[in-house]
Amino acid sequence: MEEHKLQYLKSLLGQNIEVKKCVAAVEPLEAIARKCYAEPIDLSPQEFVKMMVFDGCFIIQLLRKFNGENVLDENDPIFKQDWILNSLQRDLMLLENQLPFFILCELYETLELPDKASELIRLALNFFSDLLPVQRITHENGNPREDISHLLDEKGNPLKDISHLLDLIHRDWSSKLEPQQDVNRSTGEYKSIRCSTQLTEAGIKLKKIDYKDIFGIQFDHGSLQIPTLVIEERTESFLRNLIAHEQYRGGDQINQINIVTDYVTFLGCLIKSEEDVTKLSHRGIICNLVGEDEVISEMVNKLIVCITGPSRNFYYAEIFRRLNIHCNRPGKRWMAKLRRNYCNSPWKIISIIVACLLLLLALLQTIFSILSWKKQ
Repeated sequence: MEEHKLQYLKSLLGQNIEVKKCVAAVEPLEAIARKCYAEPIDLSPQEFVKMMVFDGCFIIQLLRKFNGENVLDENDPIFKQDWILNSLQRDLMLLENQLPFFILCELYETLELPDKASELIRLALNFFSDLLPVQRITHENGNPREDISHLLDEKGNPLKDISHLLDLIHRDWSSKLEPQQDVNRSTGEYKSIRCSTQLTEAGIKLKKIDYKDIFGIQFDHGSLQIPTLVIEERTESFLRNLIAHEQYRGGDQINQINIVTDYVTFLGCLIKSEEDVTKLSHRGIICNLVGEDEVISEMVNKLIVCITGPSRNFYYAEIFRRLNIHCNRPGKRWMAKLRRNYCNSPWKIISIIVACLLLLLALLQTIFSILSWKKQ
């Protein structure tokens, strides 16, 4: 990979004078950039600046090539092998691999590339769109990332507090969330819900809906409507790093929403076994690209290990509360027991039908006997 990085650096910068310009632009930011990392960096200031320029230029050129900005080489091995590009998308979303976003913006501005640094956001969102575990929504102009105003300041520049590429993806998701519904969190009714198998036994209908992201879950008139979650080999790593980012980012931890953590918590409640995955897959709620349903069940169980439970600001609190109220109604509990104990196999259902028919025949026979006795 270091060889590929060097080739990308040469193709982007060309002459040595451009390299010197980039180094000169990044040097004043070295101390600030060093503070962005949790662990100490065992590099001298000169080595650290060189590393940031080296990696930053590689990322910028990779984004430009992916977006087809007349710089793609037909013989580029990264784009000739899908697995290499897929691995790069995954690796660039690892929390430990993040480069400060202001370094990327500074390099982009220094190189005087077409448009201003806001274009860098558009390039990055397009590059990682294949990694997002959501069904693709096609727009008329073919560009799924046309509106990025929520990621820009009043001057049209990238927001100053975007930390890195992983944070950019997280902000793009969380900024589009619907407002939370108010809920009385003192009752504990939002702490957990039944798994998908138990929900269907209680009469809840599980239904797939088309939505702009995976978070738009709705519950209405006994129907739990969930956007499709596309699960492939990179999904676990992607979600795990977003969860880690939410747990370790700064800011107001009490009031901010950890939407990915909350979503995985919701998913962990729905999926307790392979049977739950199968049920969700049959309804189009899960698109399984990894193979066996058991693999997805294990993946979800591993993801929720580090999540202690719904936070006080839990995004799906109102849905949890309403689901539990629905399932705890006496009639719903009785129907759930009936389905679980007597209607869980075709033979049991047939046996119940036969028993009911025999009971009906016996009742009719009794009625006819009584009528005959009265006539006599």
